[in-house]
Parts: sequence; structure tokens; C-alpha cells
Amino acid sequence: MVSESRRNLVLTVVCLALVLVMAGVAMLNLALPSIARDLGASQSQQQWIIDGYTVVLAALLLPLGALGDRLGRRPMLLTGIAVFGLAAVPSAMVDTTGMLIALRALSGVGAAMIMPATLATITNVFPAEERAKAVGVWAGFAGIGAIIGLLVSGFLLEHFWWGSLFVVTAIAAVVAFVLSWLLVPDTKDPAHAHLDPPGSLLSIIGIGGLVLGIIEGPEQGWTASLTVGGFVVGGAAIVAWVLWSLRADKPLLDFRLFALPGFSAGTMSLFAQFFALFGLFLIVMQFLLLILGYGTWTAAVSLAPMAAVILPVAVLAGLLAQRFGQRLLGMVGLSVCAAGFGVLATMSADSGYWHLFAGLIVVGVGMALAMTPATDAVVGSLPPAKQGVASAVNDAARELGAAFGIAVLGSAFNAGYRNDITRTLAGLPPEAAKAAKESPAAAFGVAQQLGEPGTSLIAAVRDAFMTGTRYALVAGATMLVLGALIVAWRAPRHDQDPEVTLHDALGDAPSGTEGVPAGDAADPAVAH
Repeated sequence: MVSESRRNLVLTVVCLALVLVMAGVAMLNLALPSIARDLGASQSQQQWIIDGYTVVLAALLLPLGALGDRLGRRPMLLTGIAVFGLAAVPSAMVDTTGMLIALRALSGVGAAMIMPATLATITNVFPAEERAKAVGVWAGFAGIGAIIGLLVSGFLLEHFWWGSLFVVTAIAAVVAFVLSWLLVPDTKDPAHAHLDPPGSLLSIIGIGGLVLGIIEGPEQGWTASLTVGGFVVGGAAIVAWVLWSLRADKPLLDFRLFALPGFSAGTMSLFAQFFALFGLFLIVMQFLLLILGYGTWTAAVSLAPMAAVILPVAVLAGLLAQRFGQRLLGMVGLSVCAAGFGVLATMSADSGYWHLFAGLIVVGVGMALAMTPATDAVVGSLPPAKQGVASAVNDAARELGAAFGIAVLGSAFNAGYRNDITRTLAGLPPEAAKAAKESPAAAFGVAQQLGEPGTSLIAAVRDAFMTGTRYALVAGATMLVLGALIVAWRAPRHDQDPEVTLHDALGDAPSGTEGVPAGDAADPAVAH
């Protein structure tokens, strides 16, 4: 049995490792202009510097989560941190875009080893009465990890070159590796861990193909061959994966698990949250940099209040969920988050930071209230033998939500901006009009070259930017409301009979801990 003091140290260490993964998603967004200038990266290559990491991470979460169940979560965590750190070192010194993209993909492999191992370790180390609070801390750091990445990158870019981001990442990985080696116990259950090579391969192709299509849609066009090919291949692989899983004796992920109310509702809630959150980051960073004229560091710091709200409320949400139930708290959290999007949608081009601040605080509170019960619902639906896969499903919902959110909210923003700005481009030189229609940043650049006519163009761009922002925020709020409705429909009530177990969902007879909810199993994992 792990002592209380050591459990708290384990929680600290795995949250540090989690922040490495989440910061890795966001930290390069502010550095792309410098990277593009130094390496000569095209717009498409810049996109893949970011998304090479995301695609690999999302595609490998499930099979590597199952591998952690089989081999042990501690070895998987240590290996992942080592891969992550070793990929960061040469990334600081690359001189070609292709090499940087390849190293980012390798970082994604390490991240896919780390992320499921962190949550699975928590759910196996902490006893049932402490698990909700621990999961709340984990969920809080999952929510603020991207903001931490933006803060660190904003500071470093103000003082050093872009490669310093990878130097600091490598140093943080060394610290996380040493602390994990010293403090994190091993948990595993090889008797119940099913690797399922055919299912693993189909899941990698399916998830990877869908994420590829999502990423390439806004960049290449939704009818481009690469976009359509990603969706077709990914969709076909997902269908084949589902059919295979329903027939396999020991599948990687048995899709009948989605019959469990907590599992399905929690997964959808997490998808909706990260859909909205990462889409929001995309819009808000542009607002801070282009409309308010902030520098990279100031823009990153402007998001810090949101992070300051998310972490303590997420911890409190774990306790509130125990008292009021996952259904009520999850529904309230998603609704509050949607209300925050409504506050932000009332901004105009003349709105200052404090209007943005008010909306971000409401969004942060709602996100934190919804995130913890959703995470706990997913991992609490399965026994400890399945925690690697449960954690991977939890993580995959976040990563897919983020990818969809960036694509959908980005496309909504572009549609609103272009519809609005087109009405004001008459009379401009064709090349200038084309650039102004392409993006707000390009439009501001054109305006500075036009002299007196540029003044009216700047005003038009600012108004069009806010039109696009409202389009995007309505799309995000719609997804949050849909998530709230699904949680209200599917999530278990607080007074509901908890004996909706794994064997009930699968139609099997209970056997050992397979029929026991994760919170009730006695000594279910091998812990050293």
C-alpha cells in the first residue's frame, strides 16, 4: 500500500509529465513565424510542425495505453518521458523543416506513452475515497497545460531564440524522468491487458486518418484529395475496427463499453470541452495579438487568470461530484462554459481586455466544473485491469476534440471573416484584395502599405474579425450545449444504482474484478 505522503508526491510527478504533453500541443504556436523565417518553412510545413505531433499522439494513445496495462505503467511512463526529452534536444538545433517535423512526430510517440500512464497510475495508486480529488488535480493540469505552454513559450521568445523552447522542454523531461524513477510505483495487470494487434493497427489508421482529414481540411480545402483521402481511409478503418472489435474475443477496445452511461457521457463531455477550449485558444490569441496589439509574452500572460481559475475549481469539482453526482455537475459545467462563450460573443472591435477577461473566467469555471466529473466518469466505469485503455479513451477524446475544435472553429471564423471583409474590398488592387481576404494578419499588412485608404481597411478588418469571432463562438457554444444535453441524458444520476458494471455492458457473467467498478475493486493491481 502506498503511503499518503508518497501518493501526493506521485500525483505531483505525473502532473508534471502531463503538462509536458499538453504544453507540447501549444508551445510552438507563438514560435511559428520565427521558425518559418529561419528554416524557410512553407505554410503547409508550418501546419505540420504543429500537427505532426498531434496526429501521432492521437493515433497511438489506445494501443500504447493497452501496452502499459500489459508491461507496466511506470516503464511506459519512463520510456515516454525519455523519448520526449531525447526528441527535444536535436529539435533545438535542426536546420531543415523536414527534420523538425520528424522530431515532432517522435515527440508525439513519447507523449502517447506518457499520457495514459499518468491517469492510470493515479486511479490505481489512490484509494476510492481519495480518487475523485486526485483525478480533479489531474484534470485541472490537463486543462491548464496548454496555457502553461503558451506562457513559457511567450517568455522565452521575448528573450531567446525559438530553439530555447526545446532546451527547456528537454530539461523539464530530465527532471520528470528522475522524479518518476524515484517516486512512481509500478501498476499493471498483464492477465487482463489485451494488445489486439489487428485492432491496434486499425485504430491507428482510423484515428490517424480522421485527424489528418481534420487538419488538412482548412488548409488544403475540404474537397482536396488529401483531405478526402484521410476521411475515407480513416472512416473505413474505424468501421473495420468496430466490426473487428465486436467479433474479437479480446479486443483492444470493446465498443459495447459505450453502453455504460458514465463511459459514453464522460467521453462526449470531454470531446465537447476540448473542442471548445482549443478552438477558443485559436481565436483568442489572434484577438490579443491583432486586435489589442499585444506582444507574445503579454498575450500569453493574458490567459493566466483562466489557468488560475481552472485548477482550484477542478479540484473542488471532484468533491462536488461526489455530493451532487456526475450528471448534475457535468451538465452545469458545460452550460456555464457555453454561457462564457456567449459573453465573449458580445465583444466588439472596440472591446478591451476586461471584457475578454470576464468571458474567459466564466469559461474557465465551467470547464473546470465539467472536466473532473467527465474524467472520473470514464475511468470510474472500468475496473483497474482496464485503466490503461480507459485513460487512453479519456485522452483520445481530448485530443480528437482539440483537433476537431481547431478545424471547425477555425473554418467558422474564416467563413465569417471572409463574408464580411469581401464587402469592403471593392476598389483595392487585385493582389491587395486577395491578401486581405486571406487572413486578418495579411489584411493588416496590406493596409499599412496603402496609405490613406489603409485606415478604412483597418477598421473594416477589425469589424470582420469580430464577425468571424462570433461565428466561431456560436459553433463552440453549440457543441457545449449538445454535450450538456448528452450528459443530462446519459450520465448516471447521483441516486442511481451503481451496479451498472462492465459485465452488464458486455453481457458477460462477472469474473474476478472484471465485474467490479474501479472504485470498488479490492487490491486489483500489482503495485510495487
